[in-house]
Amino acid sequence: MHMRPATINDHDELCAIDPVAELSAVRREQIRQWLATAVCCIAESRGRVAAYGVLTHHFFGQPFIEIVMVGHEFRRQGLGAAIVRHFQAASTGSKLFSSTNMSNRPMQALFAKLGFRPSGYIDNLDEGDPEIIFYCACP
Repeated sequence: MHMRPATINDHDELCAIDPVAELSAVRREQIRQWLATAVCCIAESRGRVAAYGVLTHHFFGQPFIEIVMVGHEFRRQGLGAAIVRHFQAASTGSKLFSSTNMSNRPMQALFAKLGFRPSGYIDNLDEGDPEIIFYCACP
């Protein structure tokens, strides 16, 4: 696995591994915006884009991992954890936040494994599936 910064030239490859982007022009544009304005990193495996992550500072001015997306064929290989660890190591503040749906048990387990703890939740984003906010103290 190789980790590198994403560039606008990676847009099509990021869309190709993101199942939401396959169906949503809004998501494809969101990826374009992330590439232009956020910290985006890519995990490559066997010379292919396998996963990506996005770090922003729009969550009350705090660093926030907005998304970690691992391509279907590359899941369960530690790429999501590598991206989160990358953001933890690169964090310049003392706090790092992220979130996931209550139904996303694999991501909740990943956060727990990497030292994140629940910090609240938000109802009414996805009907019947609250968003859990996670927090990690950074060194």
